[in-house]
Amino acid sequence: MSKINFTSRVGVWWTSDLWPINDVIARAREIEQLGYASLFYGEAGGKETFTQAAALLGGTERLAMGTGIANIHARSAPATEAATRTLGALHPGRFVLGLGVSHAPLVERSYAGTYAKPLSTMRDYLKTMDSVSDKIEPNERRPARLLAALGPKMIELSGTAADGAHPYLVTPEQTASTREQLGPDKWVISEQAVALTTDRETGLRRAHEHLHMYSQLPNYQNSWLRQGFDESDVIVGGSDRLAEGMVAMGDAEVVAAQVQRHLDGGADHVLIQVLGDDRSGDPLPALRELAPALGLG
Repeated sequence: MSKINFTSRVGVWWTSDLWPINDVIARAREIEQLGYASLFYGEAGGKETFTQAAALLGGTERLAMGTGIANIHARSAPATEAATRTLGALHPGRFVLGLGVSHAPLVERSYAGTYAKPLSTMRDYLKTMDSVSDKIEPNERRPARLLAALGPKMIELSGTAADGAHPYLVTPEQTASTREQLGPDKWVISEQAVALTTDRETGLRRAHEHLHMYSQLPNYQNSWLRQGFDESDVIVGGSDRLAEGMVAMGDAEVVAAQVQRHLDGGADHVLIQVLGDDRSGDPLPALRELAPALGLG
């Protein structure tokens, strides 16, 4: 599988679309100094993902950057492949391409596209990426390519046509299932949302706010049902059971233990997504508190 130069087994997942890019770079530098090995971020109509990656890679020294995920409906496959190779040539081992089929409401509303047959759409997209001439950044090793894989067929494709999977909103048990399906030679990089608070009501409130959008998307609804939750859990904002299953709530030791469960389940790398009272808030205070419990620094 393609190499990623992770300096530790824990990274950060933070969508910073509402932050000025220079402020994002400043925080990325501190994330790097704290000992986190990566910074992944989403793409849902805010900052353009490859432009942001270039800025963040250029503004840091060791931190790996990952698109989590780049929406395949936002740009053509040749454009994605060319951008990926360029970033890989400039910053070997530090760029990770996460790709996803997104969700029907976003694709049809924001990109005026058609959301049909997501598995075959992704398969064709990857084939077109592979067909790009090797004269584009010749002799460079292609950066790691991960798929936002929730269902078994997309997980299978992440093993046969990519370098692994980027599970999002999953339990450690689902991380273990993904690892079992992919085998030992593919990347599994799991996201874990955290509410760093010992007050259960505060933790639940943050978790329900976080799940509000996702709970209305069929891809996540189906994923949670496959993970053992039931229809009573898959309500707008999620049930308390779902909230506690998806979000690690508690002090730094509780969060660290949940991260370890993903690692024990077969994750190569775990991405912490800090949930605060403000969705566009600064994750650094919580990341500073968490770093010692995670063995970073």
